[in-house]
Amino acid sequence: MSVSRFTSLALVLAIAVTGCRPPKVAALPGEIAPSRQLPIGELPTGYRKIVFKWELQDGELTARGDGVARVASPDSVRLDFFLGGGLGSGAAVLIGDSLQVPGPDMIRKLIPPRPLLWASLGRLELPAERDTTMRVDGAILRADIGSPIQWRVTFRGDTLSRLERVGGGRLLEWVDRSAGNKVQYRSEETRRSLSLEIQRSDAVQAFAPSIWHL
Repeated sequence: MSVSRFTSLALVLAIAVTGCRPPKVAALPGEIAPSRQLPIGELPTGYRKIVFKWELQDGELTARGDGVARVASPDSVRLDFFLGGGLGSGAAVLIGDSLQVPGPDMIRKLIPPRPLLWASLGRLELPAERDTTMRVDGAILRADIGSPIQWRVTFRGDTLSRLERVGGGRLLEWVDRSAGNKVQYRSEETRRSLSLEIQRSDAVQAFAPSIWHL
């Protein structure tokens, strides 16, 4: 191979690798927030049953189906996923710091890491960090947590609307729940995304203890 062709090939490969890297995180917009703390970001008291439709995109794979989340405030949730056409199902249980996801790889692809899973439900559950920078942009409060930044969180009023995991100054993965009844998760590293469309969210009586055991 000639030097010129080798150089061209190396350049193409370098561009391809760079293009696959997660995007850089921009500086926080808005004005520096006056002395204040982040909203608590807790789940409403009681029990809720949330019915949703889901769609997973992972490379060339697309899968979709129905799902149910059973939430017990403040720190327990069971998720059940059903593949369209009755082709299969799976479940996950999150209680505090303990996440159980038995079953096939497909189900694991549907479950974000624990802090992002909680964020999809509106709960902010992050390790304590001393370094937090907050800025206000109208009704929106954003905060960078950690030094270097590990998390970026967005609140609209007291409602958690977005959580981003950051590494090396780049956006690695995120959950966004700002679009009404839709929740979006995406891993920028793997290009995997999961979309949820909430059909119903109902207050219910306490769940049977058996649902927390898989």
